Amino acid sequence: MSFLSRLLGTGSDPREAVRPLWHRVVELARKPEFYTDYMVADTVAGRFDMITAILCAVMVRVEASEMRAESALLAELFVEDMDGQLRQFGVNDVVIGKRVGKLMSVLGGRLGAYRSAFVNKDHAKLTDAISRNVTFSEGANEAECSAKIATELLALSQRLAEFDDKQILEANQIA
Repeated sequence: MSFLSRLLGTGSDPREAVRPLWHRVVELARKPEFYTDYMVADTVAGRFDMITAILCAVMVRVEASEMRAESALLAELFVEDMDGQLRQFGVNDVVIGKRVGKLMSVLGGRLGAYRSAFVNKDHAKLTDAISRNVTFSEGANEAECSAKIATELLALSQRLAEFDDKQILEANQIA
């Protein structure tokens, strides 16, 4: 893409290559079991927590390959989506950048908390990170629910490891 195309916005958006993967992340985060069986709070905070957890599993897999640029593009789609969500909630332009910046910081912190657990397949470490970073429904046994979510996320991480890069980007086989 030429400089002029980028400047004028007439070239293709490189994020389009990872958009199916982003949509799949959101779909996986909306699995009803997280909210019914594992007692994640079915609130904005709880849904955000699950999106970031799933996104972290995907980003760790993507970073482990030759697709480091795609990891950054996924983060850009996260920002774009969160910006849109905040605007729907009525957050005004004056503070939107600050809020999105805070959400990016949260994603970065969670990626740091989850990364080594995914890489080392460390169930206990992932369970601990989930218990600190997921909003649960009132009355939930947080330790038990965190362990179940850790099991689900490690299984997802293992499935992701079985796909080649092209299959990851297509995202249609990721379950």
